[in-house]
Amino acid sequence: MTKKQVEGHGARLDAETVIGAALDVLGEKGLEALSTRAVADRLGVRMNTVLWHVKTKARMLELMADAVIGEIPLSGLPDAWDERARELAHRYRGALLAHRDGAALVVGTNASEPHTLRFADSLVGALLDGGLDEREAAWTAWTIVYFTLGLAQEEQAAAKQALAGQLAAAVSATAHPALHRAVPHMGADSFDERFAYGLSKILTRP
Repeated sequence: MTKKQVEGHGARLDAETVIGAALDVLGEKGLEALSTRAVADRLGVRMNTVLWHVKTKARMLELMADAVIGEIPLSGLPDAWDERARELAHRYRGALLAHRDGAALVVGTNASEPHTLRFADSLVGALLDGGLDEREAAWTAWTIVYFTLGLAQEEQAAAKQALAGQLAAAVSATAHPALHRAVPHMGADSFDERFAYGLSKILTRP
């Protein structure tokens, strides 16, 4: 919705429209520049109008995170529990990477919202179907989520900075002999392989 549309149809402004505008601001300016004022400017309304719908910036971030997770399709999943869990993790990563600073946005919130809960239920359900008990399923799901968030956040940071090059330049064969040997495998071109490798380790039953 454009500024002109919002100004001419104020009654149509709702929380979903505000969150959509907030995601647009995120994509254009990044998480650090995101604010309720920036969203209000984007919509062409007063900041109080935005706050009426989302209450606080923290609440806005929670709703944004849930909207990102809501982009994950939960249909057409494999029948096998491990393939289903793996596919869900790949779709989760895809949703994070689809938005600038998407991983940082989600990791900074604790949104017990509908989309997030539905995704979590699907992931835990796959693990329970694999024979894990309730604690194993819960902790394995958390491990997958934390691993995915961490690697996606690193990947999105690498898109802005030459992290691999910085690491290679900082590592000394004398001072860091083990790390020096491993650095060639930590490049920005290895994220897909590292993600697949990590998932395999997490989902392999002893």
